[in-house]
Amino acid sequence: MSILDNFEQWKDFLGDRLHAAQEEGMTQEVINEMAYRIGDYLAAEVDPKNGEERLLKALWEVGSEEEQKMLAQLMVKLVQNEGTTH
Repeated sequence: MSILDNFEQWKDFLGDRLHAAQEEGMTQEVINEMAYRIGDYLAAEVDPKNGEERLLKALWEVGSEEEQKMLAQLMVKLVQNEGTTH
């Protein structure tokens, strides 16, 4: 089973990566930019595995670049209290 198959596991995975980035001293601006780039890649290259991912992809596809960046920032906020190491 892939990490992308279960949205809760995906959020934990992202939360762990966010905490690691923060511990390494990455600024919020850099984290948000990385989230945007990852979101852009996932929307273009990865088939959604569940309903939540299908919704995120649909929102990404209809959004302007500014809206996509806001969606990426919201995903960062969503996972800030997730993960196995918080």
